[in-house]
Amino acid sequence: MPNASETSFAAPVEADRQVFSPEEIFAAGTRNHHISNTAYPIAHSQTFKPYRLERALHRETVERAFADTPDICLYSHIPFCETRCFFCEYTVVGKSELERTRDYMTALNRETEMYAELLGPRTLHGWDIGGGTPSYPPAEFIAEHIGVVKQNFAVSPDFAISIKTTPRIASLEPDKIQAYRQMGIERISMGVQVTQPDLLKALGRDSNGLEHHYRATEHIRAAGFRKFNLDLMYGFADQSADSWRATLEHAIRLDPDYITLYRMRYKLTRISHQADRVTLDMAREHAKIAKEMLFAAGYAANPGKNTYSRINGDTGTSAYLTRRVIEGQPYLGLGLGAQTYSPLTIAYNSGAAGKNLSPYLRDIDKGILPIQDLYDLPAAHMMAKMIAVSFYFGEINLAAFRQRFGVTLEDAYAPAVEFTLAQGLMHYTASTNGSEIALDDHRCLSLTEEGARNFNGTIALFFAPSIQGYLIEQNQSGANAIL
Repeated sequence: MPNASETSFAAPVEADRQVFSPEEIFAAGTRNHHISNTAYPIAHSQTFKPYRLERALHRETVERAFADTPDICLYSHIPFCETRCFFCEYTVVGKSELERTRDYMTALNRETEMYAELLGPRTLHGWDIGGGTPSYPPAEFIAEHIGVVKQNFAVSPDFAISIKTTPRIASLEPDKIQAYRQMGIERISMGVQVTQPDLLKALGRDSNGLEHHYRATEHIRAAGFRKFNLDLMYGFADQSADSWRATLEHAIRLDPDYITLYRMRYKLTRISHQADRVTLDMAREHAKIAKEMLFAAGYAANPGKNTYSRINGDTGTSAYLTRRVIEGQPYLGLGLGAQTYSPLTIAYNSGAAGKNLSPYLRDIDKGILPIQDLYDLPAAHMMAKMIAVSFYFGEINLAAFRQRFGVTLEDAYAPAVEFTLAQGLMHYTASTNGSEIALDDHRCLSLTEEGARNFNGTIALFFAPSIQGYLIEQNQSGANAIL
């Protein structure tokens, strides 16, 4: 179990003082491959419950948690979508609330000001505008939000903004795409996901079919974007190896700078009942196909990394995510259901449970922080959160971990590290990911090819004991834990 030298973390409860063998944890993570991944925590209503604070303590806890953190990242959640895709696990509001974009964006701007007033001067190193579909509202709403953020926070020299869009919007609303670039947004990500027509229909995504892709790409390039990412998804029950190859071939023809792969996670989705139809071998085959095809097309990524970049020295990810992955940099999450990660706490904004705007708007109207759940966590969970996000790049930066927690990774996770080295799952490397970030060195404990193949079992070795225990208790492939 992690044993940080810091003394400001919450004390662990009994469930987070358990000790399991690496062999048992690895087997449980592999068995529960649908839920043992970078989406940390798992079963937080159970594993985080002992650390939940009452609302009266929220404001003072947030202020304390960010007290010694001048440098942060920012995430703004725009929860609107024309339709909710069946694979979506995120906080997205229903059709009945789509006309409330003006009210919502006004509240989002007010939340920005509330945090600036509470925390005082802070410098932003990266900002993601995500969703939902953040390109759904009128472009002027996004411009206004950018203005409010820049009025209330300083920005670092390497600060950059990334936004997401859909093929349909980028195809039919080129003026909106142009406006984003003119606002200073440098990176744009478009969700292609899959191209198989019957699968698109089955996933509720047929309105974003192939007829939009080439025109959308032309509009993105014409607007001046030189950091263009495509999101693709694999691991669906009705996705054959051939259809996945076709999706990859199509994505490569669109010629983006980066391609990011997401394995379907199933939990909290409308198709969670399909999880048992996707075996680990199927997911591994899809990942292998993708790596071979992307490498052949000039896109590179180290083992376990899910973003492939064709630009040498460019991680391919947003400034916001790059800082989170390498340094574990704290971030504020603004908007409905957004997550905030401080050096000591994790919080979820109002509306996360019911996925409707009313709780969030009501809190903003009352002038209180729109936090639904705030957890004051022990070192075991804060370390695990940082490492889970680090696995987006397939590696843990040793200097960043030591700087963040005051203890070496080897001391904090001695049995886990020894097991990964002995089993050939991880090894020490000199990483080039994020080399522009000022750290003592860039040595990492990194996944090998074998570790990437056994990603789900390997990542579980670094989870907090309560979550490891939860995985061990599951009897099959995680299906009973997905709903």
